[in-house]
Amino acid sequence: MNDKKRILLVEDDPNFGIILRDFLKMNDYDIVLAKNGMEGFEKFKKYDFHLCILDVMMPYKDGFTLAGEIKEVNQDMPLIFLTAKSLKEDVLKGYKIGADDYLKKPFDSDVLLYKIKAILKRNKLISVLDTGEYEFKFSSFEFNSKLRHLKFKDNKHVKLSPKENMLLKMLILHKNDLMPRELALTRIWRDDNYFTSRSMDVYIAKLRKQLEIDPNVKINNIHGEGFRLVID
Repeated sequence: MNDKKRILLVEDDPNFGIILRDFLKMNDYDIVLAKNGMEGFEKFKKYDFHLCILDVMMPYKDGFTLAGEIKEVNQDMPLIFLTAKSLKEDVLKGYKIGADDYLKKPFDSDVLLYKIKAILKRNKLISVLDTGEYEFKFSSFEFNSKLRHLKFKDNKHVKLSPKENMLLKMLILHKNDLMPRELALTRIWRDDNYFTSRSMDVYIAKLRKQLEIDPNVKINNIHGEGFRLVID
């Protein structure tokens, strides 16, 4: 039985595309390579994929347009963008479409491997939630995201606000790993600007206050990157 994860790689540079395809194959992934956005979408409709890696700048159809079409077919499909430029506007545009991560060319291929593994692991956790799982236990806490209840040991539960609830769920899904600031802002607040960023900091502070009763749980601020829910 073939249990390899299948990845769609859409890259218009033929030499780089072949090198990257062969590298990922060597690391036990099943790779389908397309040379432009139009071909990429045809192959996406033909096969089942676990993740898509899309070059942003391509002829006929760019990576953002292709990503939008992919998300219309499968809203939960994980996406990684490859880009020669990293303008904040482009990065935010990608996250709003639903990107999971960005890599600026040239990049370390081992970093790409790490990102692929992290995204697939996280997506597996999210898929568990999609099947109806909404109860979590971490350290001495019980968290019910359906009821928005957070309970410490035998204490009475605390009801979280909708944004606190979504933020805590995202932190749990990224447990002991980085939850990117931009990802949380675009998925919960649907925008990333000064005001939404400050708003998220307020909600993070509220969650810290709720969690500080347990010395084994803390939310670390990773400067300029995001937050990490650390559970000892």
